[in-house]
Amino acid sequence: MEEASELANYLPLSFKTPKEQEYIQFLWDAFETNYNHQKYQFAFLAYHMLTMSFVYFNIWQIKRTEPGDFEKGLIGFGKDVEKGLLVATSPFSFSVVPERTMLRFLKLIACDNGKIGTYAKLVDDRNETAHPNGNIFFSTQAALDIKIREILRVVDEIQTHSVSTIQRCYARFLEESNNPDDREYSEDADQIREVLIHAHYLSQKDVEICAAFDWQAHEHLEMHTNAHGIESLHQSLRVTYIDPEPIQLIARPETGLSQL
Repeated sequence: MEEASELANYLPLSFKTPKEQEYIQFLWDAFETNYNHQKYQFAFLAYHMLTMSFVYFNIWQIKRTEPGDFEKGLIGFGKDVEKGLLVATSPFSFSVVPERTMLRFLKLIACDNGKIGTYAKLVDDRNETAHPNGNIFFSTQAALDIKIREILRVVDEIQTHSVSTIQRCYARFLEESNNPDDREYSEDADQIREVLIHAHYLSQKDVEICAAFDWQAHEHLEMHTNAHGIESLHQSLRVTYIDPEPIQLIARPETGLSQL
């Protein structure tokens, strides 16, 4: 059970609506209840739905960060489905498309056909488990724990492929949100929570990628006229979500401040 909870680190820290958060909590409750009552087959179904939600959140980040690439990924879809996905306002809108089909979007983050085929096998396992075929595929805790480890390996692999997307998302956020007088929220913490984490459904793992981002290695950010504002945002994210100890800053003549 403790190992299974690792999936939570890959799921969003916040949601657009209470209903979305309630849905994810419902799946966690269903998993834990069935796991604790040794109904491992049903526990797997709930865990699989959490995993596919993770996939949808990653695809949503592609849609938000690289809309052009996302639109190219729609080639081959029917006109109505294509339009629906383009105007989608929530990752859960992706549920109208078969799961195996949605996995194709992971090609946009350099997952090859072999990896996507492996991920699709999890969908096949779910389908076999959910049908009344007379088989109990997960009759023991050990059997389910093995499957959970396999799922977590897949999740971490997809997360690794998402690093560049998260970095581009964060770089754009820093560039567009550095001025408190010209953004949605004046306080750094509010801007980070609502415009970065909330809007992009970022997870703790995603935020860790942001915190490790070396913005000073990017000339357009380091030489920005408000580099101080960029650094302030970056420090606020790290203090709020990663390290509660504030980072000491020193004066740096070319851009204002730097971390010790």
